[in-house]
Amino acid sequence: MAKRTILTIETESLLVIRGDGAPRSWCAQCAADTEMIGLMNLGVVTNLDRSAIEEWLNSGDLHRSVASDGSQVICLSSLLAHVGKTNL
Repeated sequence: MAKRTILTIETESLLVIRGDGAPRSWCAQCAADTEMIGLMNLGVVTNLDRSAIEEWLNSGDLHRSVASDGSQVICLSSLLAHVGKTNL
């Protein structure tokens, strides 16, 4: 009788859509000019709830700063790096 082998392949993907109007700003922690996303807009790019986002922010992995209009912004590079090393 022949042996039967079953292979299971799991994949993950991340799609980032950037508009022309994405604000760029200096991220002191990255020491680079990078795209920023408003803290209030994080729900658009992730399905995490507010408490999970706060946990990520408090971990220090996400780079947070204040925009010229006083709103809180997150460095998109740090967000993508954190998503890349986190099992969602």
